Amino acid sequence: MSRILYVEDNDDNVYMLSRRLRKYGFEVSVASDGEQSIEMARSEKPDLILMDLSLPFLDGWAATRLLKDAPDTGAIPIIALSAHTMAGDRERALAAGCDDYDAKPVVFERLLAKIHALLQCRSGP
Repeated sequence: MSRILYVEDNDDNVYMLSRRLRKYGFEVSVASDGEQSIEMARSEKPDLILMDLSLPFLDGWAATRLLKDAPDTGAIPIIALSAHTMAGDRERALAAGCDDYDAKPVVFERLLAKIHALLQCRSGP
């Protein structure tokens, strides 16, 4: 069972997406801000992180950079999630270290395909 750390501060989004991910067999833990995401990524070593970019205390951009720069979390794939789909946001997320980007509202099948692709890349052929 693959473990996903879902970093999101909106309770409705957490409920909807984590429930669907669990239904597909993922183990899901939730962090509500960027600081907590770093602590949980270090302690839980998830297989993948879904990172909201607009977070309190430490935003998703900064949290991603810190996670990717750390030797113990740098290899964990991160998919950025953002409701703010401005021109250049995808490129900015990738430059911060995200491995992929998906816009909100989430189209579950599209996100699921991205999750499976990154998990497959991580585990090899």
